[in-house]
Amino acid sequence: MIELVDIAGLREMISGLVLVADDETFDSVRQIHNGMIDRRPAVIIRCAGVADVVDGIRFAVSQNLEIAVRGGGHNVAGHAVCDGGLMLDMSLMKGIHVDPLARTVRVQPGVTWGEFNRETLLHGLATTGGAVSSTGVAGLTLGGGFGYLMGKHGFTIDNLIAAELVTATGEVVQASETENGELFWGLRGGGGNFGVATSLKFQLHRLDGDVQGGLIAHSFDQASDVLKFYRAQTQAQPDELSMVASLTHTPDGSGTPLIAMLACHSGSQTDAKQSIGQIKAFGEPVLDQLGPINYGRLNTMLDKGFPKGALNYWKSCFVADLTDEVVDILKRRFLGSPSAMSKLIVERFHGAATRYEADATAFPHRQSGYNILIIAQWMDGSKSDENVAWARDTYAALQPHMNTGVYANYMGDDETSSRVEQAFGGNYKRLQVLKRQYDPENRFHLNQNIPPA
Repeated sequence: MIELVDIAGLREMISGLVLVADDETFDSVRQIHNGMIDRRPAVIIRCAGVADVVDGIRFAVSQNLEIAVRGGGHNVAGHAVCDGGLMLDMSLMKGIHVDPLARTVRVQPGVTWGEFNRETLLHGLATTGGAVSSTGVAGLTLGGGFGYLMGKHGFTIDNLIAAELVTATGEVVQASETENGELFWGLRGGGGNFGVATSLKFQLHRLDGDVQGGLIAHSFDQASDVLKFYRAQTQAQPDELSMVASLTHTPDGSGTPLIAMLACHSGSQTDAKQSIGQIKAFGEPVLDQLGPINYGRLNTMLDKGFPKGALNYWKSCFVADLTDEVVDILKRRFLGSPSAMSKLIVERFHGAATRYEADATAFPHRQSGYNILIIAQWMDGSKSDENVAWARDTYAALQPHMNTGVYANYMGDDETSSRVEQAFGGNYKRLQVLKRQYDPENRFHLNQNIPPA
């Protein structure tokens, strides 16, 4: 238990807000995006700047408190909040500075991708970012970063050019290719294992005008044909085209199943119209929203499918190919979903994102292939067991077809240590050595944790 005098002293020190259980806003602040997570920290620091992060970490160490770190986004696994420890809440740190001449941007950890895109697109610039606008920039980046521009510009980490980090001792360090290079390597995919990222600097790319893309959906009786068409298109797709397939439900709450594709072509208008035209011409869609669209608007099209407060349980896996057997499993398992909010998403990673060696960054998964994301989502807490079971059973059905490895950003908090090791592949032991250097006591363990060597 933290003494009252300690809290009073902490409040004098911190520029932001210090909250404890009897404060009016404590309960609303401790709630994260995933309504399935219900934890009560002993104290929450709503950081106003880097000095608050430094003093918050030092306070937690002095009191031997567990540290949870919250950025600006979802954190479906629930690591952003803990029971009885210190929650460092950086969601109010929303500074964004764009340098249009250098085509760079530096952002603070509370920024979401919607906020990021809004500022950079003022200058006709963008980089690979989240497909849901409420996703946090920091969390997505530190775990790798899938997005619509990854075929052309690589994963989000491939566009990270510098970072500022507060370590477990409260030291503020800079990381880039030329400064603390090994730490910079580890931050690109190693998650929050080495400290708290207080700013991230990205390379931006010219993105003039609209892209070609949007959403197109077919009736579910066409699911097999659509997924096989998706497979053929993605195996021959140019770098500029990204496509996602989703087994989902109509948004009216009726539970009617649909098979949908979301596309983004960021190349020339001539090439983009040709590629998007092939998608539009296939089959008989029941919804067609493909065409010219602002890139920022495109990144909001999935937002309504991820409402704050909904209960979530996710599983994911890599498959080398979307075989007929995998297609049949996806179709069959989706029809058994107990919730009309649940979905199965298929993402293709290709192009620039796959042209790096596995050890170029801490994120090792550089082969072309597919990621399958199983999203169990529901509102009624009494139905948690059946929804979690559906996700786990769907994952089990896919196991014979999986590649080794997993995308750390999609992992829950119930994964085995061997599964976490698979997330980092051949880079795991190198990351353990780096962890020993920057966090030998494993203070930052509420993540996809890498224990120190």
